[in-house]
Amino acid sequence: MENIKVKEKSAVGGVIIEAFPNTLFKIKLDNDGSETLAYLSGKMRMNRIRVLIGDKVVVELDEYGGKGRIVKRN
Repeated sequence: MENIKVKEKSAVGGVIIEAFPNTLFKIKLDNDGSETLAYLSGKMRMNRIRVLIGDKVVVELDEYGGKGRIVKRN
């Protein structure tokens, strides 16, 4: 079989600055101060982990510049 190239996503810290419906959040990233949209990961939804404005989170960014995925709350 052929080796499939696995693309790794970059994990970046950030702070939630705004909350939208359907577990969508606006996040200010720590690395360059830019803002991006991110959604909760499936494990965080399944375990009902609450995320509020001002929380520090870890976000996996899409390499193409789409939405990020919140994977951890600090």
